[in-house]
Amino acid sequence: MALPSVDLRSDTVTRPTAAMRRAMAEAEVGDDVFGDDPTVIELERRVSALAGKQAALFVPSGTMGNQLAVHVQTRPADEVLLEAESHIYFYEQGGIAANSGCLAHPVNGAALRDDDDHVARVTLVCAENTHNRAGGAVVPLARLRELAALARERGLKLHLDGARLWNANVATGIPIADWAACADTVMMCFSKGLGAPVGSILTGPAETIRAARRARKRWGGGMRQVGILAAAALHAMDHHVARLADDHRRAKRLADGFASAPGARVIAPDTNIVFVDLDPSALDARAVVKGLGEHGVRMSAYGPRRVRAIAHLDVDDAGIERAIVAFHAVLAGPAHAAPEARAGRGPALAEGPGAAQR
Repeated sequence: MALPSVDLRSDTVTRPTAAMRRAMAEAEVGDDVFGDDPTVIELERRVSALAGKQAALFVPSGTMGNQLAVHVQTRPADEVLLEAESHIYFYEQGGIAANSGCLAHPVNGAALRDDDDHVARVTLVCAENTHNRAGGAVVPLARLRELAALARERGLKLHLDGARLWNANVATGIPIADWAACADTVMMCFSKGLGAPVGSILTGPAETIRAARRARKRWGGGMRQVGILAAAALHAMDHHVARLADDHRRAKRLADGFASAPGARVIAPDTNIVFVDLDPSALDARAVVKGLGEHGVRMSAYGPRRVRAIAHLDVDDAGIERAIVAFHAVLAGPAHAAPEARAGRGPALAEGPGAAQR
């Protein structure tokens, strides 16, 4: 009997545990559009308290949470300053412009210019932690505090895309509230490392969240008996946060195991994301992903010569070891030899739709 595949494409591929399914089935629900779903109310109360904020709003996705944060803290023609590799800029379909009529100003690091009547007015700065396209890197709290201080000095708002802020919390031991104190608004996901099937949350000042709730309705994000999903998020908060340390440990084991494969250069992970850059003498990313699939291991191509693996609660230690063995087998195979032996494999891979979004 064939072993089940080891799916390392993302921590979004997890399936609800049996205990989480029970919590969902037994959830007390109401109509959240009327504001009377008790499980959603409890989730929003708990997260706002955890983050040290006044209010919170349960949303279907991290993208909606980020876009709402931009929308309610800017006006059309404002400029939003954000890092060039950030999820909000890279993977949200130009939503800053489409949803809020704002100009995205991507930078490497940070850049603020003096006010000038001839340029767009900067009103919002966006940060991301952990940083997806930097390999799940934890942005140090001191750096975020510096950014927050600079933003406040300039009278700007700061939004934190904390899709995997739970990972930063567990990796460093720094409480969520300390990270959140740097920002006016914070978005966090339940459907990534925490393993819930759906859902993210936006938290911040009461008036800001009230405006976001109104915009969520207009954007089609008003949900009815959504306490079923909020129950999964609550279960995840109670049972799946501390165990993120297992994902971080397994990611480090993956990195160590991949590092000795021929033609592989591994970026040491801070948390649960492992990037491997492939030397010109090695297979390209598409061929590596295809070869791994033939061994029952699934990873993502992250450009022509980079592959990504993410550890999560559906992959155990045995799965990690299978992935390492498969990775070595693929990179040490006949196609590893000379470039001319690999001719005719087709063009280098561009990032596939959705493959590396989260």
